[in-house]
Amino acid sequence: MDGLQWAVQTAETFMSASDLQGYHPELAKRWAYVPGMMLLSIGRVWEQTGEAKYFDYMKKHMDLFVEPGGAIRTYVLEEYNLDQINQGKVLFPLLRQTGETRYEKAAHLLAAQLRGHPRTSEGGFWHKKIYPFQMWLDGLYMSSPFLAQYAQTFGQPEWFDEVSRQLLLVEKQTRDPVTGLLVHAWDESREQRWCNPDTGKSLHFWSRAMGWYTMAIVDALEHFPADHPKRGTIVGIFERMAGALVRVQEAESGLWYQVLDMGQKEGNYLEASGTGMFTYAIAKGVRLGYLSPKFKPAAVKSYQGMLERLVETDETGVHLNQICHGAGLGGTPYRDGSYSYYIGEKVVRDAMMGLAPFILAGVEIHRLRETESRTQLQHRS
Repeated sequence: MDGLQWAVQTAETFMSASDLQGYHPELAKRWAYVPGMMLLSIGRVWEQTGEAKYFDYMKKHMDLFVEPGGAIRTYVLEEYNLDQINQGKVLFPLLRQTGETRYEKAAHLLAAQLRGHPRTSEGGFWHKKIYPFQMWLDGLYMSSPFLAQYAQTFGQPEWFDEVSRQLLLVEKQTRDPVTGLLVHAWDESREQRWCNPDTGKSLHFWSRAMGWYTMAIVDALEHFPADHPKRGTIVGIFERMAGALVRVQEAESGLWYQVLDMGQKEGNYLEASGTGMFTYAIAKGVRLGYLSPKFKPAAVKSYQGMLERLVETDETGVHLNQICHGAGLGGTPYRDGSYSYYIGEKVVRDAMMGLAPFILAGVEIHRLRETESRTQLQHRS
């Protein structure tokens, strides 16, 4: 099977767990970032295959939350939580396909949150109201592609300036100059026990955190105008970051470790969600010309490595192993961001956090190969 076939089979396996009314219990609970990414991945399968059942599945679950007047059930603007923006990305294909005003109104509601969102002194969005003066890499994926597509869709170019500000600021504050990798988060206030008291940086390079950021860049750039004054800088830091990631890619399997720069340290493991995110972002970056073609082998190898090392098939479908269940910083009980913390979080199978990036990666690997085939045909003719 090629990447698209794997993506289709994984989506089908996931959808087979829906109830008799066609609702998946994990997607029906609440408006949240992980269901949003899962629905987005199913939407990409629809876009690539043209099969209406995937669109219908996406719409059915979104309509559990998006009310006719544009209100979003279970969403609270005053939480000022960047995670709550992510599912809003699914509004755009629904609006484009149906023209229903509810989806436009819901998008305006989410943009209103970001217009008034709390910020650091340099204008960076706090990850959440409950995490004051903290920027997490996770939050860039949640909000930046949404804002870029919002700017493009509704003709509000000032939001491109906002997206570029967020992407460049967090990179400046989290990048390690020695490795080129980005730490999970930055606390401007220096109050958190998880940060370096001198720099505010968290202590380690968590694979999924960098995965969020690589996807944020490639998905936001897709909507940027070619002449935006910060576009080239964002493309440049993407190229530089891809180089840093390839340097810590595990040589034999092509996968990435849970803690990126400590591959051989006891307890570390090759992790599925971060690897899927890097595979997706690098493949898409090469396809769209943001990354040099030299990065293509890294994406192809990592995808093949996932199939060989992390994927299993049985009579129930496709299954994905070695997914970090979740990791964060601070909170109660307190998450200190140490090496032992990141490797100590639960490792699970078939969680949406890993399945969605795997589906996205399969679609992108397929699209990259399609694009190359077309280019070769054009050269021959």
